[in-house]
Amino acid sequence: MMCGITGTPGTGKSMIGDELAHRGHTVVHLTDTVGPYVVGDDEQRDVQVIDVDRWAAEFVPVDGFVEGHFSHLLPCDRIIVLRCRPDELKARLAQRKYRASKIRENAEAEALDSCLIETVEEYDPAQIFELDTTGRDARYCADRIEQFIRGEIPADFGHIDWSAYLEIQP
Repeated sequence: MMCGITGTPGTGKSMIGDELAHRGHTVVHLTDTVGPYVVGDDEQRDVQVIDVDRWAAEFVPVDGFVEGHFSHLLPCDRIIVLRCRPDELKARLAQRKYRASKIRENAEAEALDSCLIETVEEYDPAQIFELDTTGRDARYCADRIEQFIRGEIPADFGHIDWSAYLEIQP
């Protein structure tokens, strides 16, 4: 069974993926797989441009977890959407030395449910589990993910609303 872990940058995908790997699960970090699919750089947005359609078409499925902010584009059996309150997300991204414009872009994407919306458009509701990582450590989050994968807790999403964190720009 291939399970995706998606979410806005800074929501905890890599950290939780590392915890799941420590527990013996196979975990593929998408950052380790996209190299051949980089087609350029968008310096204004401070991102690499990746041919995600080709990447997804050529991705070899795994029995385990695939973590990355576009893992929801893969044909996963289950998908976990990590969420984080935008003010905490901003602090996490600032610690990583993200540019102010990139921090704002990601906080807005999180407030607008971007990854969740894309996931809901691709998956059956019974496959989706939304997990708030705000103030949570990797162990807690990995526990919840394992419970979902084992069927001990049901699919669940759509209850998190960060829209109050949207900033009005003059």
